[in-house]
Amino acid sequence: MSEKQKTGVGKAGRWVGIIRAELPLIFGIPTAAIFFGTGNRLVEIIAHPVALIVVFLWLFAVILWSAVSVVRHADCLAVKWGEPYGTLVLTLSAISIEVVMISAAMLHGQNNPALGRDAIFAVVMIALSGFVGLVLLLGGLRHGEQYYNLEGVNSYLNVIMTLAVLGLVLPNFTTTTGGPTFSTGQQIFLVVVSLFLYAIFLLIQTMRHRGYFMESERARVAPDSVDHPLHVQPTAFHAPMLVLYLIVVILLAEKFAVPLDNSIEKFGMPQEFGGAIIAALVLAPEGIGAIRADLRNQLQRAINILFGSVLATIGLTIPAVLTISLVTKRPVTLGVQGGNLPLLLLTLAVSVVTFTSRKTNILQGCVHLLLFAVFLLLIFSP
Repeated sequence: MSEKQKTGVGKAGRWVGIIRAELPLIFGIPTAAIFFGTGNRLVEIIAHPVALIVVFLWLFAVILWSAVSVVRHADCLAVKWGEPYGTLVLTLSAISIEVVMISAAMLHGQNNPALGRDAIFAVVMIALSGFVGLVLLLGGLRHGEQYYNLEGVNSYLNVIMTLAVLGLVLPNFTTTTGGPTFSTGQQIFLVVVSLFLYAIFLLIQTMRHRGYFMESERARVAPDSVDHPLHVQPTAFHAPMLVLYLIVVILLAEKFAVPLDNSIEKFGMPQEFGGAIIAALVLAPEGIGAIRADLRNQLQRAINILFGSVLATIGLTIPAVLTISLVTKRPVTLGVQGGNLPLLLLTLAVSVVTFTSRKTNILQGCVHLLLFAVFLLLIFSP
């Protein structure tokens, strides 16, 4: 075979590989066209439980498949741009999906004032207990002890604890309004403070103290020992593809919120279950990305992904929920109540204790997974 023929075969193979990798987009665009072309007829199916379940699973699968592709392109951009920019792109992409899903669910049908709180609380618990525990456990089993930058983790936890207590705990103890809510003035104050503090954190992360969020020197491994399955293309390819996938996910997430709300009402599921489903769907691709990074002994990247998700959720989703409340005059419940309140405080405290040194082990992962099991228990048996 001549060199020209070999080149042609090589190019054809690359194109086949690209098409195969972008199959989620090939399925996602027609799915979005079908659901938007039929209006609300498909997503509003309530009388037929089987059809409702089929629509729910169809949208869930396509959204998750497309969201995983968002992670893949963000990982490629992270390779091109370096940390923490790739992780930041991934985090902001996921949070935009979450905001759209919560907003659509809040504005659909019967008002659920606690939906935003439940979704935000679920993100905190799934990320800080479930995925952090899994990452520490798997990383400990594979690498023994793993190392990270203490300054970066402390920066995350400092802001996360502050905003979590202000947004999810303080409403239980204010007296201007009755119940776990904020007054209008308090809501505006929390919106401004959350956005301001998150903006300051981004400046610290990407400019002044970028080194805090880079991989620890003790954790770095030889390039040839890292299993890197990514097929990195030019930035001009990955950036537009990430945006396309993000648009598909956001459009479908807006439709998914309707059958999710209908399914909870139809089958009598706990309202907290809806928030957990939204959180799980949003965090699944990030969790996959964190686990992959951790198995490559890149614990700092895994921490950047998971802690960045929690911080962005609290710093951006709470302002979005409160803004919707202020504009639409719909009441919003923010304060975490019942057994979830001490569980939230315990999870924050355990996270601080876990990351007090520069290395982790499997025992810490088991403790976090125990807290995640309690979170699941309290959804169905509060």
